[in-house]
Amino acid sequence: MKKTALYDVHVALGAKMVPFAGYEMPVQYTGVNVEHECVREGVGVFDVSHMGEFLISGPGALPLIQKVTSNDASTLTIGRAQYSCMPNGKGGIVDDLIVYKIKDEQYLLVVNASNMEKDWNWISSHNSFGAEMRDLSDEYSLLAIQGPKAVEAMQSLTSINLSEIKYYHFEVADFAGIEHVIISATGYTGSGGFEIYCKNSEVKQVWDKVFEAGADFGIQPIGLAARDTLRLEMGFCLYGNDIDDTTSPLEAGLGWITKLNKEDFIDKDFLSKQKEAGVSRKLVAFEMVDRGIPRHDYRILSESGDVIGKVTSGTMSPSMKVSIGLGYVETAYSSVDSEIFVEIREKPVKAKVVKLPFYKK
Repeated sequence: MKKTALYDVHVALGAKMVPFAGYEMPVQYTGVNVEHECVREGVGVFDVSHMGEFLISGPGALPLIQKVTSNDASTLTIGRAQYSCMPNGKGGIVDDLIVYKIKDEQYLLVVNASNMEKDWNWISSHNSFGAEMRDLSDEYSLLAIQGPKAVEAMQSLTSINLSEIKYYHFEVADFAGIEHVIISATGYTGSGGFEIYCKNSEVKQVWDKVFEAGADFGIQPIGLAARDTLRLEMGFCLYGNDIDDTTSPLEAGLGWITKLNKEDFIDKDFLSKQKEAGVSRKLVAFEMVDRGIPRHDYRILSESGDVIGKVTSGTMSPSMKVSIGLGYVETAYSSVDSEIFVEIREKPVKAKVVKLPFYKK
């Protein structure tokens, strides 16, 4: 198992460590609900240094990214980031990722930890453009400082105005006494905040100063379990659960990052035809009407007991105190307010399809 640069810090804080995507990661410190609420109401910090970072440079960088991703990276200006996915040539998804335009002809791709090797090999195999590729994953750390108090709590650590960084924009600036840190207004919680990219050798200093600056704001370290409940309340897809090599971006509700009007990219023809014909199943959000917690791979049934799909993610929502889930269902059952049933311990339990996000500020 690999360890992040902050492994010893998490252990000293009493974190429960678990294997995740090849790393020993903190799943929780004080408890999922407490940590979840800390991010929704105040400010919390995740060590997500297991994520992968690829630097793509040179005149061939944009053509390569355009070929392998579904979104239109040509619209990016320096200091902007874009959510995207990589179609797999068979109608599925290799991975979802964020593309950052660092400067002209230089982009940072941030990919899921569990897919690093797969993604690198996939992008490399399509690099007929002579783009320079560097895998920085083992050299860089990533902290997600999330919550409505993040801007105020962290402002003393940088000379730039944090409140001026718009969602999905970033600055390369000083932070916590380190020069040239990427401060990005991205995150996976729906509660605002920043993601900080720095070198492994710098992250301990950053972590310490972040907790010093956030002390008056009730800052806490947050584990992966709360990261999952937070993202699920927003309806954000998790690779390996809600999207994978067998799910198309259109089925997953990711049509908004699938720009069929851009020049050729992997699966463009397939996805164009799929859009025209309509999908046979859709990823939906649902709330349980009757008691029961939906879990990954539970079957979804119609009222008459036919299997119409399966749950991809589910939990008891800490913010709303109701059971929520995501799952694929036949398109006929995908409209809001449709009644569906989740099979829990061999019994059908009533649920209804709802509009995302589950959690509304």
